[in-house]
Amino acid sequence: MAQSVKKVVLAYSGGLDTSIIVRWLQENYGCEIVTFTADIGQGEEVEPARSKALAMGIKPEEIFIEDLREEFVRDYVFPMFRANTIYEGEYLLGTSIARPLIAKRLIEIANETGADAISHGATGKGNDQVRFELGAYALKPGVKVIAPWREWDMNSREALMQYAEKHNIPVDFKKAGKKSPYSMDANLLHISYEGGPLEDPWFEAEEDMWRWSVSPETAPDKPTYVEITFQGGDPVALDGQCMPASAILETLNKLGGANGIGRLDLVENRYVGMKSRGCYETPGGTILLPAHRAIESLTLDREVAHLKDSLMPKYAELVYNGYWWSPERKMMQQMIDASQAFVNGTVRMKLYKGAATVAGRKSDDSLFDARIATFDDDGGAYNQKDAEGFIKLNALRMRIAAVKGR
Repeated sequence: MAQSVKKVVLAYSGGLDTSIIVRWLQENYGCEIVTFTADIGQGEEVEPARSKALAMGIKPEEIFIEDLREEFVRDYVFPMFRANTIYEGEYLLGTSIARPLIAKRLIEIANETGADAISHGATGKGNDQVRFELGAYALKPGVKVIAPWREWDMNSREALMQYAEKHNIPVDFKKAGKKSPYSMDANLLHISYEGGPLEDPWFEAEEDMWRWSVSPETAPDKPTYVEITFQGGDPVALDGQCMPASAILETLNKLGGANGIGRLDLVENRYVGMKSRGCYETPGGTILLPAHRAIESLTLDREVAHLKDSLMPKYAELVYNGYWWSPERKMMQQMIDASQAFVNGTVRMKLYKGAATVAGRKSDDSLFDARIATFDDDGGAYNQKDAEGFIKLNALRMRIAAVKGR
């Protein structure tokens, strides 16, 4: 028997799965339902979720549809990029970084509406259940979480369709009955593809699968250049034009996609223990990360830069595993943000046939001193003889060991 719940806030897309969840919650929990639909740049119209929720009997005042694109990029993507975050050497965490924001709003809406539970449509196999629920418990320890995929006995799309038909759920059955070969997730940072033929790691992704980018082979023969200005470690302008965070990422997505940039085919290690193969398009992020590293190369102290690099894999693991709201991620964020005070300047990026490369960088806060680094006459700025003692002292332990034959 389901635990007593008075009101639940459901992360609601308006699609087949979450529409079924609405009816299933009504049937199995008999509770009042609040729906929450977030626009984080998935590229689909979210307003139709309102009429679908109304048709399911949700009260108008308990339907929340919100544009979170700017908050998503400004407060989640850019802080993550300040750490140059990459998971397992390749993945830019496009799905992972969206979940903390959704979890936060689920809890905030629960507090606003007096709900005692939240619900989501993530399956029991994936990472998203972990990310949603760790965030929820961190922000509201006593909240009840309802995860239908871990409770019901429907384990196929056909079973969901039968349930929808039996319970008169308003779904476009013609559209719903047409199977897509991929499970997709999109936001302003990326679009992901999983399942279907991609479950065979030997299978090469079909060209018509990709939605945001042209293939590198068919990209323009002439490179595109874009100048990205950073302030405090965050991009604030493109080609001298100041823009909101979301507009910067959206613009770089278009530029990168047009030049075949940002495709990734990856087998990753999921938090739940299995390996999962997925394909990703992250054009803007693929441009921003090397650009950020380039401006850091001018402005960061060597040991600070190296310490940041040593922290990054742990930071990436925390984001991937759903610990955005953990005290350790917050502590690391403070350290990372403190390093960004002088990460200011402009980087010129060259976009050409799938590659995003640095073509120049400059900063008023640069630590690069051409007088010292030059191969020409430095006028005494650097005494080369100083290197001798440094080398001998660092070699001393190895010389002693070598004498002992070790």
